[in-house]
Amino acid sequence: MDGWQRAFVLHGRHYSETSLLLDFFTENDGRVRILAKGARSRRSSLKGILQPFTPLLIRWSGRGEVKTLRNAEPVSLGLPLTGMMLYSGLYANELLSRVLAHETDYSSLFFDYLQCLQSLAAATGSPEPMLRRFELAVLHHLGYGVDFLHCAATGLPVDDDMTYRFREEKGFIASVVIDHYTFTGRELQALAAGQFPDLETLRAAKRFTRMALKPYLGGKPLKSRELFGQFMANKSQVKPLPGTGRDG
Repeated sequence: MDGWQRAFVLHGRHYSETSLLLDFFTENDGRVRILAKGARSRRSSLKGILQPFTPLLIRWSGRGEVKTLRNAEPVSLGLPLTGMMLYSGLYANELLSRVLAHETDYSSLFFDYLQCLQSLAAATGSPEPMLRRFELAVLHHLGYGVDFLHCAATGLPVDDDMTYRFREEKGFIASVVIDHYTFTGRELQALAAGQFPDLETLRAAKRFTRMALKPYLGGKPLKSRELFGQFMANKSQVKPLPGTGRDG
């Protein structure tokens, strides 16, 4: 590849004594696996910049599955993700690493990913709405088409107060049974809009995206979810210092 592309590091691991093997999400070629030779050496100009959440311009070469990095430059400082937002960003990275085909154009999804990271970096509340919108964008770009706004059996618009059961490859069908696979018309409209005004619609969105992503992820658990669970467990065990106003 001769030209420069915008890119983010999704995942990396040590390779040999001084190199890195990296999965990049690039603007035009999607997920690309690239070897950064000597990137860990003391004198490397790449040292410290090949990190997740840092906007990069990169060039690479090679015809095989693993390319060779030629140049990399940071476009700006890394996006400041900490705490819950950091683990949410790691989840977004792992999701892309698991579901995207190699060297396939996902240029529109690249901007959805960038928007997700920027939203997480600026967020002060829960990351959940941003993650649900990103998951829905991923499903859309994978070609997972579903009509949230019409009953698949009748073609009629969904009714706020009615219940609809999700059926794989068919859509949502009116149902009197209420279980894990059913959603109210109001929840489906929230999913269609990507807006979750309350806890009820947010939980419904999480149920749906987990259900829809399962075939793409297979049975292997997500490491980022496990790390986030450990982070939250440790956070709940931290006791506030006396006199800080948080122990009353």
